[in-house]
Amino acid sequence: MQHILLLSLPGGSEWFLILLVVLLFFGGKKIPELMRGIGKGVREFNSAKANVEAEIEKGMKEEEPKKEIPK
Repeated sequence: MQHILLLSLPGGSEWFLILLVVLLFFGGKKIPELMRGIGKGVREFNSAKANVEAEIEKGMKEEEPKKEIPK
């Protein structure tokens, strides 16, 4: 039961503390650049995920057994 509690999401005050630390580390001018980089990474990840899913579906369609017509 304790393991579930360790994996919970941060609450309101914890998010505030996280944002404060990010602001201190990167400064106000670097945050937009950091967010653009994160957004680009998320887009690339989603694109790669879609490509992998398409390849898996394509492979599954190729491996479907063909029914032979008995003579």
